Amino acid sequence: MSVVFVMALSGGGCTDTAVLDQNVAIVNHAWHYEDQPQLTAHITDVTRPYNIYLNLRHTPDYAYSNVFVLLHQRQPNGRDTTERLELTLAESDGRWLGRGNGSVYTHQHLIKESIHFPDTGNYVFTLEQNMRENPLREITDVGIRVEPAN
Repeated sequence: MSVVFVMALSGGGCTDTAVLDQNVAIVNHAWHYEDQPQLTAHITDVTRPYNIYLNLRHTPDYAYSNVFVLLHQRQPNGRDTTERLELTLAESDGRWLGRGNGSVYTHQHLIKESIHFPDTGNYVFTLEQNMRENPLREITDVGIRVEPAN
């Protein structure tokens, strides 16, 4: 199921230039604090700017209009950073944002625009839910997309 979702986000075409576009299914749609998916982007060109997106899917039964996520990043040199991100998932009147098919809503949020990675090598992104509720129910998938900026 996640493979189909990844292909849908990337357009499924062979011209996709993303260095990472991966999603991880959340077991039983219950995202626990200790469930922290790790995704690795291998950067070979530090002269190009990149955009980073956070991918998230949820059911219509998700209880909130937003979600807080901690994005941990480990660089090839071992340096770690952590950022707290808030993603808006619904309008103030309760209508879901993103694309929906009735049973799942798909969001792709630009979280970093035209950034330059300082070194070549593997960058490891770890996603941690940062809401008060544990587990956070009705989240089906989370992921990261890293692509060259246009």
